[in-house]
Amino acid sequence: MILHSEGHRSGNIGWLRAAVMGANDGIVSTASIIVGVAAAHATQHSVFVAGAAGLVAGAMSMAAGEYVSVSSQSDTENADLAREKVELATQYDFEREELAGIYVTRGVSHALAVQVADELMAHDALGAHARDELGILDMHRARPLQAALASAAAFSVGGILPVLLVMFVPEAQIAVTVVAASLISLVALGVLSARVGGASSVQAAARVLFWGALAMALTYGVGALIGTPV
Repeated sequence: MILHSEGHRSGNIGWLRAAVMGANDGIVSTASIIVGVAAAHATQHSVFVAGAAGLVAGAMSMAAGEYVSVSSQSDTENADLAREKVELATQYDFEREELAGIYVTRGVSHALAVQVADELMAHDALGAHARDELGILDMHRARPLQAALASAAAFSVGGILPVLLVMFVPEAQIAVTVVAASLISLVALGVLSARVGGASSVQAAARVLFWGALAMALTYGVGALIGTPV
């Protein structure tokens, strides 16, 4: 028997989603705060403080939100697996027929489906039902801590550039410099995520560029409006 091992990009979905979302939010949120405060004619120090505070708050918010969200998913998966384990212990024959029925709906003859179900359940009954009945795959299992850390780290990596720029550019050029650098970073992020996931680089870059530009434009407008003396 020849074992053929293939690498599939779908195994990257969990960490890739969290990392891309975190980095994108880090760039957009932090840059938008900086641009909005700068538009209100704040001092360079005030803009820096606002950006740094937004960076820390955003990273922690991403970590907490991702942890809570993925923990809920994990709790649901564990509850389903616990229920399935009880059913396998008390209704083994019914569960075998149920698994065989799934294979029949996929085009396998009933006799062969029963044979496959018997062999798979003899090897790992809970694993077979988790995969084919519940749709729970190990590569896609909810991992709350991993998702939280990835989101916080990615947010920090994305948001650190706008904050650092505030320290090194003239006060009058903060807004335009941060916007330009952030848009370039968003395009690079879109292309990178597309290549890792095997998707279209142009579409991915266009999406993050549009929403990032819109967010910064709106916050700049709010800052300019509220910051204008009446």
